[in-house]
This record gives sequence, structure tokens and C-alpha cells, in this order.
Amino acid sequence: MAGNNKTTFAKMSREAKVREKRQATILRKEQRQRDREAGIVIEHQVEDLSHLDVAVVQGVEPEGGATR
Repeated sequence: MAGNNKTTFAKMSREAKVREKRQATILRKEQRQRDREAGIVIEHQVEDLSHLDVAVVQGVEPEGGATR
């Protein structure tokens, strides 16, 4: 019985996706590090939240800074 493969294809697929996502994260992190070392400064873009049906999104400051 120990020789039988009890891992399903669905589980192997999920694990492969996790590995791919982890590798992509590592690549992005390394790219940011290379950019910092090269002196490239990336300004963060403000996300357009106008499509949401709420007046305020917790944890997100409105464009132009805080209004408190």
C-alpha cells in the first residue's frame, strides 16, 4: 500500500499554483531590490475606487491626503 500515489491531481494542481505564485513573488521582490540599487524610484499610483458603492474604504486615504 505504501507504493500507491494517494495525492489527487487537484491537490498537485493547487500545490503547483502555490509554487508558481511564490516564485512570482520572489521575482517581483528581486526586481524591486535591483531597481532600488539602480536608483530607480517608482511612485505608487492611486487606485481608482470610483466604481465602489461606498463613500469610504477603511484603510484607504482619499486622493490628496487625509482630511481629518
